Amino acid sequence: MSTLLENLDSAARNAWAVTFGDGVEPYQPTPSTVVHAAPHETLRRYDRTTAATGNPVLLVPPLAVVISCYDLRPSQSVVEFLLEIGKQPYVVDYGDITWADRNMGLEDWTHRIVPDAVRRVSEAHGGAPVDLIGWSFGGMFSVLTAAAHADLPIASVTAVGVPFDQTKNPGTALPRLVGPITGGREVAYSTWLFGGIPKQFVRAGFRIQALEREITRPLFIGRNILDSEALARMESVDRFMARMPGYPGRFYRQVYRRLILRNELFTGTVHIRSDLAVELAKLTCRVLLIGSKSDLLAPAASVEAGGQVLTGASEVRYEQVRGSHLGMLTAPEARGSAWKSIAEFLG
Repeated sequence: MSTLLENLDSAARNAWAVTFGDGVEPYQPTPSTVVHAAPHETLRRYDRTTAATGNPVLLVPPLAVVISCYDLRPSQSVVEFLLEIGKQPYVVDYGDITWADRNMGLEDWTHRIVPDAVRRVSEAHGGAPVDLIGWSFGGMFSVLTAAAHADLPIASVTAVGVPFDQTKNPGTALPRLVGPITGGREVAYSTWLFGGIPKQFVRAGFRIQALEREITRPLFIGRNILDSEALARMESVDRFMARMPGYPGRFYRQVYRRLILRNELFTGTVHIRSDLAVELAKLTCRVLLIGSKSDLLAPAASVEAGGQVLTGASEVRYEQVRGSHLGMLTAPEARGSAWKSIAEFLG
């Protein structure tokens, strides 16, 4: 009888927490210290209690997400894992993207924000080379930065879920079919009108990508009403999606035309502007590519294709793991798959 009453009490508390309450588990980010503060390029160093070993690590987020993609919750935190294996992680925080940022483009990240962060991290460690880890667009920023700046102290790049070959990405088949006919005007006009892709659209788009999860959410809650850990994992993803910022208009137009329609990440030269091009073959550091067959945004084959264009890299590894675009980096199973591959790669 006492067990039944305890279960009823737990169920009632969890039901209240996920509906009207403050949640099963409050968000507690890993403690960090701001070492450089500037619009769209705030650099944070995660706090350690012991001396770090090896190269410092710079986490490069994509656009349209917050830095919690690397620090979702305890046991689902890349940051926490890097601290565990003795690394000193940093992250560059872009902050919110608003109408005022509509003219920001690829070059802002590949030729200013990420290079500046690399230099600051290296200088803080006596000129040591830096290991970059980037998920999604963050991985693309990392690859293009390393290719564009041979003088930067970059030891390696880990690119998670970066689709190099759009012909192997079914999700871009329709735009690649329609775009050459319309000249990309449908994207140009809409991003000009809104100044980019507003955060509300980004959040809705991410939920559509996980439509099955959204539909089955009430059933998931019902089945796991006594499992606080499962509910906390669900809440962490909900919280992450609810905080997504938007895309700058100019950046999105560049991605649509250069990377999706012209497939320039795979042809080998990304024409960021008419007077600025980045040749991927000029990247010389070590590279780890991580992909998943379950990733709808960057299917495994499109990620693995990066090995065909990064011909100047001293080493290119490809590791295939399980999980969705976000899940392969943050799901509980990531510790034994993607995180394990990263730890082995970083040595």
